[in-house]
Amino acid sequence: MSKLISKWNYPTTVRFGAGRIKELPDVLDATGIKRPLFVTDPGLAKLPVVASTLKILDDAKVPYGVFSEVKPNPVDSNLTAGIAVFQKGKHDGVIAFGGGSALDLG
Repeated sequence: MSKLISKWNYPTTVRFGAGRIKELPDVLDATGIKRPLFVTDPGLAKLPVVASTLKILDDAKVPYGVFSEVKPNPVDSNLTAGIAVFQKGKHDGVIAFGGGSALDLG
C-alpha cells in the first residue's frame, strides 16, 4: 500500500482589518499588478465601502475595472462572464472584495 505525500501552495493573501484598505495601492505595486479587476457582488457594489475603496484606487491613479455580477454560489457561467471582462479589459490581477462568493469567483 502506498502513501500519498504531497504539498500544495496556493499563493493567495487575504488582508483584513480596520484601515487595511488604504494599503491597496502599495500591495498592487508590490505584486506588480498594474490594471486590476475589482470583483464583488451587486449588493456590495452599491455600498459606500466599495465607493471609498475605488476612490483609493482613483486617488492612486490605478486604472481598474469592476465586475459586480457575482452571484451567490457562482457557477461556471458566472466565472466565464468574469473571465470575459478580465480579458476584454486587459487586466493583470484581481481584487476579490466581499463575502464568500466574490472570494470564490475572484
